Amino acid sequence: MTDTHCPYCSLQCGMTLERRGRVLEVQPWAEFPVNEGTLCRKGWTATGLRGHRERLTTPLVRDRGTGELRAAGWDEALDLVAGRLRELRTAYGADAVGVFGGGGLTNEKAYQLGKLARVALGTSQVDYNGRWCMSSAASAANRALGIDRGLPFPLVDVEHTDVLVLVGSNLAETMPPAARHLDRLRANGGHVVVIDPRRTPTADRADTFLQPVPGTDLPLALGVLHLLDAMGAVDEEYVEARTTGWDDVRRSAAAWWPERVERVTGVPATSVRALATLLAGADRVMVLTARGAEQHAQGTDTVLAWIDVALALGMPGKEHAGYGCLTGQGNGQGGREHGQKADQLPGYRMIDDPAAREHVAAVWGVPPESLPGRGRSAYELLDALGTDGGPKALLVFGSNIVVSAPNATHVASRLADLDLLVVADIVMSETAALADVVLPVTQWAEESGTMTNLEGRVILRQQAVAPPAGVRSDLDVIAGLAARVGSPVAFSTDPEEVFAELGRASSGGRADYAGITYDRIRDEHGVFWPCPSADHPGTPRLFGSSFAHDDGRARFVAVQHRGPAEPVDAAYPLHLTTGRVLGQYQSGAQTRRVRELVDDGPFVELHPMLAQRIGAYDGEPVVITTRRGELRAPARVVDTIRPDTVFVPFHWVGANRLTNDALDPASRMPEFKVCACAVAVAARAAERTGTPA
Repeated sequence: MTDTHCPYCSLQCGMTLERRGRVLEVQPWAEFPVNEGTLCRKGWTATGLRGHRERLTTPLVRDRGTGELRAAGWDEALDLVAGRLRELRTAYGADAVGVFGGGGLTNEKAYQLGKLARVALGTSQVDYNGRWCMSSAASAANRALGIDRGLPFPLVDVEHTDVLVLVGSNLAETMPPAARHLDRLRANGGHVVVIDPRRTPTADRADTFLQPVPGTDLPLALGVLHLLDAMGAVDEEYVEARTTGWDDVRRSAAAWWPERVERVTGVPATSVRALATLLAGADRVMVLTARGAEQHAQGTDTVLAWIDVALALGMPGKEHAGYGCLTGQGNGQGGREHGQKADQLPGYRMIDDPAAREHVAAVWGVPPESLPGRGRSAYELLDALGTDGGPKALLVFGSNIVVSAPNATHVASRLADLDLLVVADIVMSETAALADVVLPVTQWAEESGTMTNLEGRVILRQQAVAPPAGVRSDLDVIAGLAARVGSPVAFSTDPEEVFAELGRASSGGRADYAGITYDRIRDEHGVFWPCPSADHPGTPRLFGSSFAHDDGRARFVAVQHRGPAEPVDAAYPLHLTTGRVLGQYQSGAQTRRVRELVDDGPFVELHPMLAQRIGAYDGEPVVITTRRGELRAPARVVDTIRPDTVFVPFHWVGANRLTNDALDPASRMPEFKVCACAVAVAARAAERTGTPA
């Protein structure tokens, strides 16, 4: 029996793995507090890839003569990769090599990947797909509160607030075990508000449901602020004692009277007033944002507006109240804290801070001046591949870019222009299928390592079984490549040793893990950072006495609504939004291969009024078109979506061929959650274009 954690979302639910002969079974781990033994269907079937016929178990190298991938030995594959990397660095400089990581990598892997890029390869061109997860919330929290930890309190605090406002979250489907907190909150007499363009299963658990036009969560927040100020409901004593900047925010919100909010958002003015009245009358209010509010070209400003609401009410730092972000990916939090993000070093230190560079360089045993500076963000890195001045080679660990990147057809064309694409994965993902070298690596139950969940709780995944013959851990791959390209320092392959080094590198930083050990995590069911020393208890709750800015005050930030980067027009009259479904996860590379999980493929969700207008019926193929591409999929006619909006899940190839690559200026988050589109019945679309239906 091995206590460990689910390989999927940021809850990192506890589970026990039990060997029964050749079968590895998932059992409940009731003592772990985050999920108390409950799991979603993905968690219960998490061992579905063990022994799967599509599991990669040998390195593959593309034959230059035939163009096909062939089996190769590890030495041949790593020697080939390292040789090509050395050649490209010599010809074009260190930044000719790019590194792309993932929010599902353990802290140890994320740390070593950033170290590989900056120490062994000397490149600044490193980022990860977590840039597409909660980076807008991170940017906003750093600016307003001085620190980025998804939830600054344990998730269980949700049950004890008076009013919970969920902005752009469908946690009942994306992290089902967390939905019990909504039920308990309501049983305790609390009130749940859900804000979403779709009436989701989460909205079905709400007391109040608001359905704005996609991309208008920001003016809704400004309208609430306007009314709170007009009602005299702002906590002036708190604002005076613990914040700065309220006067600017007050002036910016003054223009957003309820009727104007209604015209922009589609939310009735009466509903805006009712929400403000509800918040004004509550002793404890908690605002949680998720991807629906954040994955926009104005995502940072949207989150800032909702933080402004929480600050105006005096909630951040108050028990069972405040602002938080519901992180998406399993290690979306820890993944960016320790160095695989273009602008950060371990401990959430900024790479252009001389003191941070000196500290981390000392831990690594290299001169501070040898570390490269800030590189390109995730999408900008992909957009530059194969171009003059852009990377000529890309190493990909833990990401399926071809499915998950916005404007994915363009990204695939950039990958095709590379001199070398190397992908480390457990199955032949759509991205691995394009690679010159594919490296088979261990999956979750076959290795140990830490993750940091949505609460900032550092937890330990423990190895339960040996990996298949021929498979190596990512830490082994990174160490092997580092040695072959002439790294000035050695790279450990032992995860506990790497974690101890990570602790030293993070010491004194905002995300300080120095006092956390594997033994403490086992004994305490996880440790909350910051935890600067062995005798420190960890920090389950932040902001009780001060915020993380030097003066201890939170910052109100005035923002203005700009609207989506791509507004609707006569040619593309509808809003497209994307998201998840219960049975799948991220790009689907794993879940689409688990037999027990439903895989019906992509679909286009549309309102009956829209279906009637275009002549579509439920189940009929329709074609959705944007300025970047089109997708053909069955219609799902439902009355839970706005008539001016269509929804497509992103777990399959196609959805992100449609999405817009416009970026938030602060977080560099692409605008996944809204773009302009058109929808037609497939047969009629084929008649217009002359293509087969």
